[in-house]
Amino acid sequence: MNKVRGVLALIVINKAGGLIYNRTFGDGLNQLNTNDYLVLAGTFHGVHAITARLNPLKGLMNAQHQQQAALTAGGVPIPSRPDPPSGLEVMETENFRLQCFNTLTGTKFLLFTDMMQTNVDITIRKIYDLYSDYVMKNPFYQLEMPIRCETFDRKLNSYIREINNSR
Repeated sequence: MNKVRGVLALIVINKAGGLIYNRTFGDGLNQLNTNDYLVLAGTFHGVHAITARLNPLKGLMNAQHQQQAALTAGGVPIPSRPDPPSGLEVMETENFRLQCFNTLTGTKFLLFTDMMQTNVDITIRKIYDLYSDYVMKNPFYQLEMPIRCETFDRKLNSYIREINNSR
């Protein structure tokens, strides 16, 4: 049996938890039908929201730390912006790794890779750059709607093929 390598799939979820894009690369994952992808997107969106709220001590520790080490300007403390809650970022199984990149607008990019794939954070940022350049700058694209952009598909496939063939 051939060992699967590289990037396996990409799913993009809008801020409401709806599936707006999915693409598999090669034969590394079992094929899912459209309903399975829709359920996966909605389920991940809910789990991500819950995990973003699971860390109540972080805010408490930040508040205590801020009081002790507050920056001052002329004796007046400068408030610092708290870190935004991150939620589920990485999930590893024995067969694959799932990495989530959550944009400031709430769009989530889920990248499925094999366990040996390196620099996944760089890969997912490059995919986000492609999305920014070819989807968001497309005057015909409507926000939060399914992504149907041939140029984005072509550039994404080329980039992923480059990654998967370099292994």
